[in-house]
Amino acid sequence: MRLRVVDLETTGGDRTAEIIEVGFVDVVREGDVWRALPPVAKLFRPRGDISFHAMAVHHLTPAHFCDADPHCDEYALRDMFSEPADVMVAHSARFERAFIADTATGGLPWICTVRSAKAVWPQAPGHSNQVLRYWRGLDLDPSLANPAHRAGPDAWVTAHLLIDLLKEASVEQMIEWTREPRRLDRIPFGKHRGKPWAEPPDDYLRWMASQQDMDSDVVAAARQELERRTALASGGLANLSDAG
Repeated sequence: MRLRVVDLETTGGDRTAEIIEVGFVDVVREGDVWRALPPVAKLFRPRGDISFHAMAVHHLTPAHFCDADPHCDEYALRDMFSEPADVMVAHSARFERAFIADTATGGLPWICTVRSAKAVWPQAPGHSNQVLRYWRGLDLDPSLANPAHRAGPDAWVTAHLLIDLLKEASVEQMIEWTREPRRLDRIPFGKHRGKPWAEPPDDYLRWMASQQDMDSDVVAAARQELERRTALASGGLANLSDAG
């Protein structure tokens, strides 16, 4: 089995951003042992500007792309991922999946190591890549694991977190955790931010539930609350009918 751990650096933080660096590390099983293959990383020249906020994270500036390949598209990703794999992995899979279409991976399932780490190590002081790296005491070659927030090194760290997670959970279990909507106890944004889902009016929840480009977990939570209210209303009507 081959698990492909991928990390991206982009020109910004929203869906209009471009990929400017791709890094990946394949984790393979040999008997009962998992091991990480050498990291692969590649720069891609963007068409637009790199935001200063993004530069402050990965420290990639226009000067890095003088000799880089042109814009990263689906065909470039297919070329990088030409070696067949069984599962795609990312530390925050929702981010990578916003940029990597299923057609570039052959529709492979994904593992999110953030969600998996929260399930396996809820007591961790934090669940970011670097916090978990040091909390778990991973002894990594600094020439491969540094600098942080570059695609190759971050993929290398995530690959070793994945190997550590595989001591506690199966590939299938981590795929299932990744597929499940994350639990949201309160509304994360908007005029009802911070309120429990039971408080907003039905029309606000219906608006959220109908959005195509909203966070899928938020949409799922809104739909779940609407279903809960419908079930309560149906139960109340049934009780009134029985009483009559």
